[in-house]
Amino acid sequence: MERSEIGALVRSAVDGDAAAWKAIVEGLGPLVWSVVRAHRLSDADAHEVYQTVWFRFAQHLGRIREPEKTGSWLASTARHECLKVHRNARRLMLTDDPQLLDRVSEDGAPEQSLLEAEEAAAQSERVRRLWQEFEELGERCRQLLRVLIASPPPSYQEVSAALDIAVGSIGPLRQRCLRRLRARLEARGSM
Repeated sequence: MERSEIGALVRSAVDGDAAAWKAIVEGLGPLVWSVVRAHRLSDADAHEVYQTVWFRFAQHLGRIREPEKTGSWLASTARHECLKVHRNARRLMLTDDPQLLDRVSEDGAPEQSLLEAEEAAAQSERVRRLWQEFEELGERCRQLLRVLIASPPPSYQEVSAALDIAVGSIGPLRQRCLRRLRARLEARGSM
């Protein structure tokens, strides 16, 4: 499911839409199960945790501030509930395999993958907004900032020759342009 779709479904579920609730459970249920299974609980404990996660979600449904991140919320809650079951059980598992604890999953934890994907999506959105606001700056600012972010960065003499700007004006103009860009981003809530 797409983040925007999840967000819309959560908002509809908050308003009492049973079909939205069903779509959330069907769409994100496999994620919850994958987190639960990764913790190797007994069947009874796994089912208990699964139900508890959805119960907690229903309890907090109206208070979720970022509905698009519902997948992360569910994965984190499932992980916490699984760890709670493990702590409460306080059982020892005997094994004759001394290397068992040294094994690391190649896939990583399912919730970690989801958190990383959501962070990457959020970073991509921040970059998109930055370039959108950059394009709204004046032509002179865009030219100067584009030249200054080149790799390797040009000297001020090279910038002066390329853009016909006095060397002493480059730094102050750069600061004004960056202040304008920051103000635009802050005005849109992008920072």
